[in-house]
Amino acid sequence: MLAKFRPPMATSPKTKAAPAVAFSTAAERDGYAQYNHTDACQHLRWTSRESYEYMYARPWSRVVDFYATLVRTGAGTAGLAELFGKAEKGHACDTNGQEPLTSFDEKQMPVKSSKGRGGRWERANFKIVLSYHGGSFDGWQKQPGLNTVQGLVEKHLGQFVDERKAKQLQDRSLPIEGCATVAGRTDKGVTALQQVCSFYTWRKDVQPSDIKDTINEAAPDKINSLVVSEVSREFHPNFSAKWRRYLYIFPLDDDAKSISGDEQSSIMLKNPEYNIAPRSFDVAKVDKILRQLEGKMLSYKMFARDTQASRSAGPATECFMFHSRAAVTKLYSADENCKEGMTVMCVELVANRFLRKMVRVLVATTIREAAAGADEDALLNLMEATCRRATAPPAPAEGLCLVDVGYEEFNEQRCFIVD
Repeated sequence: MLAKFRPPMATSPKTKAAPAVAFSTAAERDGYAQYNHTDACQHLRWTSRESYEYMYARPWSRVVDFYATLVRTGAGTAGLAELFGKAEKGHACDTNGQEPLTSFDEKQMPVKSSKGRGGRWERANFKIVLSYHGGSFDGWQKQPGLNTVQGLVEKHLGQFVDERKAKQLQDRSLPIEGCATVAGRTDKGVTALQQVCSFYTWRKDVQPSDIKDTINEAAPDKINSLVVSEVSREFHPNFSAKWRRYLYIFPLDDDAKSISGDEQSSIMLKNPEYNIAPRSFDVAKVDKILRQLEGKMLSYKMFARDTQASRSAGPATECFMFHSRAAVTKLYSADENCKEGMTVMCVELVANRFLRKMVRVLVATTIREAAAGADEDALLNLMEATCRRATAPPAPAEGLCLVDVGYEEFNEQRCFIVD
């Protein structure tokens, strides 16, 4: 399906090629250093400021409410599948529609006998599948003074800690909490429908149902423990995972504020070197650009943000993209006063791993390149850039959702957007 959005954009006058990183006229005015692209689209490409303003001007509240409904009602991935008029393969719900039965069940990681072994082989290891609303938490990772998913989960897992560990924590004047290892940390505002974490204890009387009930009582309607099962001691939610799937919902309705804004528009009128030219935002072009990433092991260091130095070069930046597509659909609200659906673009990405903020930067950069009319290999060319200013600022976290984590071989037929 073809969808276009035409915001008025500022076009800088054509000049000769400059060094890789230089100050454009707009950059000098705003005090930002912009990456100077040298391809044929360099004068049509949004600056970082323009891209940021365009992304954050969208009606994100509708998307946030939609994700909140999926978590609160337990619709989960089945609710996402309905956006594309299909049933979610590999998942089913119980009679109350509350508990999805995932395809990566305990058959994938059977509990092995610990006879003749000691140490960690004596402990019980539990896999916990969670759904939580990103707008209700300050991200996954536990941080002092913040309401995080990890902090809430570990606090309530404290009652299942064995006596030895509890005493060690008391001796160090630390709260008695469990330790939850996660498949992948999510940022503030990012929703997860089937996040996977694990928790171990040397206690023999802990049942999966006890853990599930405890977590579900922690923050009703904001976090749900979908499935808890005892798994092999070898199971690790991060290292055992073979793929992760993300979905980004981007609003396309015309009720958002123009990217340039009143202030920037007045500046353009006062400066004759600027001219306003409408640019097409073509979802079909976004899809074509994203498809170039499929089936390739590439270094995404230019699309990462806030990474440690050790993960900013070399194999640590390489990811294999199984699936990368974009499509247009309608997002309907449960609000009785809002009957008309909102047109949105959905970007579905599946890879063996993702770098920090990689999905959000990919989405924002692909939209920018499509609006500028860049070639379909635009993202591949940006892989060779030497400065992260070559890519766009991250798209808002409110549109991102961690759909699920896979521990079996990837099957494209379970994806939402397929040919």
